[in-house]
Amino acid sequence: MRLPQIMVAPNGARLQKADHPALPVTNGEIVACAKSCFAAGAGAIHAHIRDNEGQHILDSGAYRELVASLREAVPDMAVQITTEAAGRYVPQHQMQVALDGGADMVSVSIREICRASAREVTHFVQECAQRQITLQYILYDRDDCALLEQTLPEQDVSDPDLQVLFVLGRYGRRPAQPTDLAPFLDWMETRALAPDWAVCAFGPREPDCLKEAAAKGGKCRTGFENSLHLSTGRIASDNADKVADLRTLLSNSGELMQGH
Repeated sequence: MRLPQIMVAPNGARLQKADHPALPVTNGEIVACAKSCFAAGAGAIHAHIRDNEGQHILDSGAYRELVASLREAVPDMAVQITTEAAGRYVPQHQMQVALDGGADMVSVSIREICRASAREVTHFVQECAQRQITLQYILYDRDDCALLEQTLPEQDVSDPDLQVLFVLGRYGRRPAQPTDLAPFLDWMETRALAPDWAVCAFGPREPDCLKEAAAKGGKCRTGFENSLHLSTGRIASDNADKVADLRTLLSNSGELMQGH
């Protein structure tokens, strides 16, 4: 399964309604958000779930319920679930949720799952392949790129269907800049790799970072998880507003692909 050009990440693990009233938290809100974002041009959703207090959780049953609802409401939209630990979960739990969460696309931080033993990680990757679960590896820096190479077989690292997400900036600490992409581009060029890659970027310059990624051949993840801002600098009204803004930005720069 290849990544769509635009994926929406509508909520993340940390933001609350106090940060933006349109942040989707309940299953109903996430499904409604997915429908509006698909209509605006997002081909996939990166889904986090919350408990009754609005806190980030990794729960296989709750994920299966959300994934089923999303598939019914927006059958043509790809669904990816997260395994983000957010300081709450051990890698063994993360990996089990990836396998049992009901989605055929799952994002995993390479540094988080590699807290487990090499044997456990190898078994997990093989089991995902057998179940046709596509993993997207989250990479924060060049050390993560090196760790990915140490963890996966060479043929997997060089596979053009390998999905990776380059994270620019850091949540609540350092806003992203377009120049943050350079080390990842250098890694791919130096190693002669051409994975199915995408970018997310924290902070107000998210649109500029995504435009730069698209210009270099990458794909884009946008949404409230990473930034509340539009390319104009104003705060978006909702996640669909961000998707529509990104589509316009890419279209005006000649980087928009046809369809989702």
